[in-house]
Amino acid sequence: MIVATYSIAACDLEASQWGVVVQSKFLAVGSVVPWAEPHVGAVATQAYANARYGPDGLALLRDDVPAAEVVRRLVDADDGRDERQVGIVDRHGGSASYTGSACLDWAGHRNGAGYAAQGNILVGAETVDALAETFESSAGKPLAERLVDCLAAAQAAGGDRRGQQSASLLIVERDGGYARLSDVVVDLRVDDHPRPIDELRRLHGLHNQLFGVTPREDWLPLAGELRNEVDTRLATLGYTSLDAWAGVANLEDRVEGDAEIDPVVLEALREETA
Repeated sequence: MIVATYSIAACDLEASQWGVVVQSKFLAVGSVVPWAEPHVGAVATQAYANARYGPDGLALLRDDVPAAEVVRRLVDADDGRDERQVGIVDRHGGSASYTGSACLDWAGHRNGAGYAAQGNILVGAETVDALAETFESSAGKPLAERLVDCLAAAQAAGGDRRGQQSASLLIVERDGGYARLSDVVVDLRVDDHPRPIDELRRLHGLHNQLFGVTPREDWLPLAGELRNEVDTRLATLGYTSLDAWAGVANLEDRVEGDAEIDPVVLEALREETA
């Protein structure tokens, strides 16, 4: 089955993050296309996808083989190369893509510093251009946010000419994930949805609420009227401490001590007791 798709594999070297975002008229595209490893690189394999391009590409990148050489080796060893499409970013931000001659129109790619953008069965080149230009113009924003914006811009420019079905966002960073014990910062998948990019953005917002970090200087002192408000709201829910409620609400990573409160936690508490 052809994974008709548009995707961008990219990195933020300053943040030490690598990732892939993808959308397709294909069920559960996140189970096939995106691969990434921190301080190694990212791979997007699609069209009549060769899923071995993911682990095999990362193995080569792990040995510090440049992205362009990784693409060359993968493609040269593949008898089905004419139907493949792949984009790769290496640990240094080098990038390369390949679009086989038998990929269905429109199919093509575009590369730049820190990104590889590609797509097949698209309305036109405008979709890949939107991926590239959105990434290039969004430096300084978090990588996950940039990639979701890239996907939305590509859809607005035409997208997959068969329509939408699924989308996926994968971001990795060494010890940057859950409890700082995982390398997976974000792994969100919309497997079957009429507007998968909108749903992916909603899920990413929820992910930020649960796992994001508010600078400590932006936390609020838990004293006076605010202290009374928080205690009253907790009592309404049947809790005697902020820690106890936060654990049930999956906000435990945003609670530290009892002297200050993260504004995100306060907002969630207010919403639950409104």
